[in-house]
Amino acid sequence: MPTRKAKRKRAQGPPQRRTDAGLADGTPKPWGGRFTSSMDPRVEQYTSSLAQDGRLLGHDVLASLAHVEMLGRTGIIPQQDAERIARGLNAVLDEFVDGKRKLRQDLEDVHMNVEAALTERIGPVAGKLHTARSRNDQVATDFRLYARDACMRTMEALVEMQAALLDLAEANRGVVMPGYTHLQRAQPILFAHHLLAYFEMLARDHVRFGLARAMMNECPLGSGALAGVPYPIEREAVAHALGFSDVTANSVDAVSDRDFVVDFISAAALAMVHLSRLAEDLVLWSSAEFAFVRLPDAFATGSSIMPQKKNPDVAELARGRTGRVTGALMSILMTLKGLPLAYNRDLQEDKRALFEAEDTLADTLEVFAAMLPKIEVDRARMRKAAAAGHSLATDYADYLVRQGVPFRSAHEAVGKLVGYAEERGVELGRLSLDELRRFAPEFGEDARRIALMSSLRSRDVIGGTAPRRVANELRRARREVEQLRAMAEAAREEP
Repeated sequence: MPTRKAKRKRAQGPPQRRTDAGLADGTPKPWGGRFTSSMDPRVEQYTSSLAQDGRLLGHDVLASLAHVEMLGRTGIIPQQDAERIARGLNAVLDEFVDGKRKLRQDLEDVHMNVEAALTERIGPVAGKLHTARSRNDQVATDFRLYARDACMRTMEALVEMQAALLDLAEANRGVVMPGYTHLQRAQPILFAHHLLAYFEMLARDHVRFGLARAMMNECPLGSGALAGVPYPIEREAVAHALGFSDVTANSVDAVSDRDFVVDFISAAALAMVHLSRLAEDLVLWSSAEFAFVRLPDAFATGSSIMPQKKNPDVAELARGRTGRVTGALMSILMTLKGLPLAYNRDLQEDKRALFEAEDTLADTLEVFAAMLPKIEVDRARMRKAAAAGHSLATDYADYLVRQGVPFRSAHEAVGKLVGYAEERGVELGRLSLDELRRFAPEFGEDARRIALMSSLRSRDVIGGTAPRRVANELRRARREVEQLRAMAEAAREEP
């Protein structure tokens, strides 16, 4: 009786040997000349990158157009062939964009899809497109083009998130809340001042993506597989046509460098951490224990069993999805850490990591920017919380300092005063002048006028929570947002 293994072999038939080392439909592999048998279907599936790099189609065509124009201009290929290829590339791109042509899953990547479609359209002359380039420098160029655009998209989304923070802050300009350290009530601050802290975090994120974009703005095309190419190419002209500021200086580095991927994902991971911190604030503030804010119904969910529940799922998911982006950062770093120079197939994993980071951050910025302006703030509850818990204790110590008491002595005296007030179950402002003087004779009648607003106004320094300072910062921040929006609009209109 035949064994199970033998049955399997008989069902599959004998191994086929092909001289084109291509696909089942006869499409040859670009590297098929060296091989005499077709690829195992399991290897086809395992090595395919189409699920990830399909996004690069437009950038692949863009880079190919710049490359083939240069090939024709320099005479590396006949000018008429270059023009025919360029027309074919534009037609192929239109077909993909219009949905008349779909990516073929049996082709291993987007680059082979474009080349196969071009060959189908204009015939063997399409094969001249790959003159003076390798898939190594082709992929590196396409991915830099994509990542460069992703930086711009992310920077624009960050600005819209900043604008949403400003909308919420300006709508609640005079609201007082308790500031926290160690999640314990610390000192009173303006709610707008708290929100401006996140504005500053996102401003740094914006700068980081701008720096990442500048760092990646060098063109690898012309580096070949790793050693350069033996043709009189014009690298600088191609780089200029693609909007790069320069060309890469070393061909080995150019095809193996993925620092730009790390830079993007690193910036994205930190931006998600900032959003996660804001998400945590929203979770706390919307709880019954805090009840500082009410989330809009459109951005909350309920419980399948408890009818009263209103859950901050958007904020919670943002916290959770931060792990995706930090995980993507660890993934690309681990991919790169042991690679010998130059190109290795491990680098195929770079796109999955960047796309995951980009998508997660983009989705989170979009939903937060829509949600924030619709949040309702309970001003009275925030103010009550800001005045409780002896939050003005530092102001009492500062009062003594202004009377000439060393700060350490003032700190000790007010600490004992707080203990005395706690024993009696009252706030410091309810103590009589005689009670205050029992702990520090320097207290005068004006000490009893220490209150929330006097505390806020006293912090009248750059970066402080004084209403005047916060109003100035809100105006500055709004101007900054409008300037960044104008710059992004101008960049979009550039040819």
